[in-house]
Amino acid sequence: MSVNTYYTLGRSGLRVSRLALGTMTFGTEWGWGSDETTAQQMFNTYVDAGGNFIDSADLYTNGTSETWLGKFITERHLRDRIIIATKFTYNAEPGNPNAGGNGRKNIMRAVEGSLRRLGTDYIDLYILHTWDMITPVEEVMRTLDDLVRAGKVRHIGFSDTPSWYAARAQTIAEWRNYEPLCTLQLEYSLIERNIEREFIPLGLELGMGTMVWSSLASGLLSGKYKPSEGGFTGEGRLETVQGVSNPAFQKFSDRNWKIVAELETIAQEIGRSMAQVAVNWTVNRPGIASVIIGATKQSQLEDNLQALDFDIPSELTHRLEIISRPESQFPYSFFSSELQGMIHGGVTVGTKPSSYQTNVLIHSAGAGGS
Repeated sequence: MSVNTYYTLGRSGLRVSRLALGTMTFGTEWGWGSDETTAQQMFNTYVDAGGNFIDSADLYTNGTSETWLGKFITERHLRDRIIIATKFTYNAEPGNPNAGGNGRKNIMRAVEGSLRRLGTDYIDLYILHTWDMITPVEEVMRTLDDLVRAGKVRHIGFSDTPSWYAARAQTIAEWRNYEPLCTLQLEYSLIERNIEREFIPLGLELGMGTMVWSSLASGLLSGKYKPSEGGFTGEGRLETVQGVSNPAFQKFSDRNWKIVAELETIAQEIGRSMAQVAVNWTVNRPGIASVIIGATKQSQLEDNLQALDFDIPSELTHRLEIISRPESQFPYSFFSSELQGMIHGGVTVGTKPSSYQTNVLIHSAGAGGS
């Protein structure tokens, strides 16, 4: 059950586990999640298996996630070993527009709150959580660079922004010698593959490793929903949050049920859980640096940690690829091999490998600390 293999995160020297521990489930304030005892057990299990990369956000479970994470790390004296990633953007003070968003005022406010809750004087990876559609990217990058220069933040990244915004941010960083983005944290799974069009090529080209959230599609691919048993269980998060406006939880569709059915069949063929196959498929896709695994129960985490222990046969990988392939959209339909052949005179034309490596594999014999 070891996750003792590490990748550098994007074009940086930060070594992170291929599986990161998500802590959005640390706390029960949102109507689902784990209590403190269970959360600490999962933290210990992950660390003892060799994991070093833990993801949170300032408003996960109203701040409980960061508070518990800081407590768990302190109690085991693991601060130098653990890579803490946390995020800012969302507003906890209704009526105060500057208590949220990506402006300089809120970033400076948010980082102090996260440092206090985490009980640390620096954050390893500080991530813009969601594009606020207002703040100029120059302001964001200058502010994040100031935090790095002040020693409060080590590395920076973006989550849930348009690809053009992230590309402009990275270009500004290169131009002005600011701290560059080393990661894009994005939703990706057999259900949601749209980042393959823009974000994966962007990350590979400009040195940003992709951190994946919701590799189990909010639980749809976890094994709680088995078409062979009728699909709905009444126990999953997706039923708990039905009716909410968050698009991340809108997963029930005819297309998605076909993917779940194929996943269940393939998992049975190779004797693995549906969750393990779904995570394995995701972590081995191009450009993926780390996959965030979240759980509310110890048994779920233990199952997910075994997702790296096997290879999916190529013919089964192909079946998953076909059933989950996104519908072609303009202008990407013009980049097919057939149309590219019309451009290049019917011959195959490639490019030389990049001069840099993204997500460099690092082997480590060390296990979790105590």
